Amino acid sequence: MSESVSVNMERIYLGGKEHHIRTCCGSVCVIVYGDQDKPALITYPDLALNHVSCFQGLFFCPEAASLLLHNFCIYHISPPGHELGAAAICPDDSVPSLEDLADQIIEILNYFGLGAVMCMGVTAGAYILSLFAIKYRERVLGLILVSPLCKAPSWTEWIFNKVMSNLLYFYGVCGLVKECLLQRYFSKEVRGNAEVPESEIVQACRKLLDERKGMNVLRFLHAINQRHDITEGLKRLKCRTLIFVGDSSPFHLEALHMTSKLDRRYSALVEVQACGSMVTEEQPHAMVIPIDYFLMGYGLYRPCYLSDRPMSPLTPSCISPELLSPESMGLKLKPIKTRLSLQV
Repeated sequence: MSESVSVNMERIYLGGKEHHIRTCCGSVCVIVYGDQDKPALITYPDLALNHVSCFQGLFFCPEAASLLLHNFCIYHISPPGHELGAAAICPDDSVPSLEDLADQIIEILNYFGLGAVMCMGVTAGAYILSLFAIKYRERVLGLILVSPLCKAPSWTEWIFNKVMSNLLYFYGVCGLVKECLLQRYFSKEVRGNAEVPESEIVQACRKLLDERKGMNVLRFLHAINQRHDITEGLKRLKCRTLIFVGDSSPFHLEALHMTSKLDRRYSALVEVQACGSMVTEEQPHAMVIPIDYFLMGYGLYRPCYLSDRPMSPLTPSCISPELLSPESMGLKLKPIKTRLSLQV
């Protein structure tokens, strides 16, 4: 039953073309959606997720969809063995590091004949795309990062990941592993408790996790737990970078640290209140206006449709172009709060 739901969601959500590309560190699945003559936006999800479970909330948001799909052809990259319907990876295959996965992206771009691309990643995916941007600066137009990682794991995270690795090895994606993953993705407001049921987005994510193969997730988690600190490399980045993080994310401090190391002329931070790591699913509407501003710096605009509705003061045509220069980005895109704290 869960497989049927996943397939239907894929058709509704994208209807894109699936490509399986052989690279030096294994086969990778890429879903392409849109006009390939347009500029490319590549996405990379977090642990145990793929383009459906990590980005469908953002692309179901009409304002975000009109902005992104109007301007870009979308290339959704799945971590090895994380695509819809993926079989278990052979145990004899070597486990690629996050650096290997970053190098794999250049092979994907070359396969499609792409030059410089826009990148959007969530947590582990944000780390991989940041590393890719450091190594291949000429191939990256800009970075949109959600709850990104940039440092080596803390002892707390390392131990937590080790415990989850053992559970995955012996029990697969069991109930306890799912709870650990859901805590990684979502705030407690939407995860629910004994008195408040969990939200529909958490329920949907829980169902999509059912189809993940435990050993595939274990391999990616193993790579994540051996990542290196890339802080020094961030100082060399000159592409524009927009960072989102929920203030309830386990990686909130990491995102603040990363922001402090980036060139303030080219970077901006958006903090989303009462939200976990996966802003793309939990509060995708909070991403629309900042991405709108961000892309206008590249001369990209949301399509205008004739409407009888009054124009919002945040409509792109009402925004002065000088606010969007690279030099002013760090000043104009200040941290914002998108929802008031819930008071009991």
